[in-house]
Amino acid sequence: MAETEDELKAQSLGLKDLVDYQDGSVVSRTLIDKPTGTVTLFSFDTGQGLSEHTAPFDAMVNVVDGEAEVMISGEPHTVAEGEMIIMPANKPHALRANKPFKMLLVLVRD
Repeated sequence: MAETEDELKAQSLGLKDLVDYQDGSVVSRTLIDKPTGTVTLFSFDTGQGLSEHTAPFDAMVNVVDGEAEVMISGEPHTVAEGEMIIMPANKPHALRANKPFKMLLVLVRD
C-alpha cells in the first residue's frame, strides 16, 4: 500500500482500502495537505465521533462506508455510503458513527 502523499499520485486506488477500522478508535490518513485545503480519510468505530466544534471554512464529508449522524447547528443529518454533506463555515458541527463508518473530509480554505 502507498504510504506518502506523493506515492498516492497518478494511480487508481480504492478509498475503503486506504484506512482500516480499529476497535474503539478514530483513524485518519491525510491524502492531500496544501495551503488551500486538505483531503483526509477517516475511519470511525461504532459510537466514535468528533465532538462539536466550528471551522472557519466549508468542509465536505463524503461517506465511503457505513453510516453516521452529522449534527449541524443542532440539527441531525443521517448520511450513508455514497452520500455527502457540506458543513458550512462557522456553524457548530459534530459527528458520530452509527456503525463502522469511513469518510473523506475535504476542507477548502480559500
